Amino acid sequence: MAWVEFLVALGLFFLSHRIPALMGIKAPLTAALGPRGYTAMFSLASTALLFWVIFAAGRVPYVALWGHAQWHRWAVNITMPLALALIVFGTAAPNPFAFEGRSTGFDPARPGIAGLTRQPLLWGLALWSAHLLANGDLAHGLLFGSFALFSLVGMVLVERRRARNMGQADWSPLTAHTSLVPFAALLSGRWHPHVLPSVRRACLWLVAWAGLWLLHAPVIGVTPAP
Repeated sequence: MAWVEFLVALGLFFLSHRIPALMGIKAPLTAALGPRGYTAMFSLASTALLFWVIFAAGRVPYVALWGHAQWHRWAVNITMPLALALIVFGTAAPNPFAFEGRSTGFDPARPGIAGLTRQPLLWGLALWSAHLLANGDLAHGLLFGSFALFSLVGMVLVERRRARNMGQADWSPLTAHTSLVPFAALLSGRWHPHVLPSVRRACLWLVAWAGLWLLHAPVIGVTPAP
């Protein structure tokens, strides 16, 4: 039954990102709740499903895929601050290319987080999948492997949808100083940061990172320390 619960939770988590659009309820809910209200409701539902699938993975019988190494834990501890930074600084930032961004307030000459990458949330989730290394069992392999696949495929799909909706005439000038791959626009000289990161978001990032670090052992049952 543990495997059934895990697979159901995993399937519902990924389906929840498609059900509103497929069932035609996203537009009515957005009209009724407003964009922020819908985003808040969707975020709460996604977070609840995420916790369910994580705890369900922990209840599945352990099936080893590989042994643990010290560098596996270091890889997670290095990538997690980066993943959280992308998520915190990308959510609700002026960025018409990502579903977690705001379509208003975007300046193509000063694209902000979109200059670093147009898909910060999905890259953050992809980096989060480094947990795959530190676990090394079948259930978490399916969990974090699915996260990585979902994130990478999602980037392609979101980029295509946004480009199609905007049209090539608008897409090219709007993305001139941005990139999909993190730091690509910076390294190529197409983007230069013009403003310092938001102090409020930086504080939120530090609080989120510290919270995850401190609560990981009591909540998940495993210390994140290398």
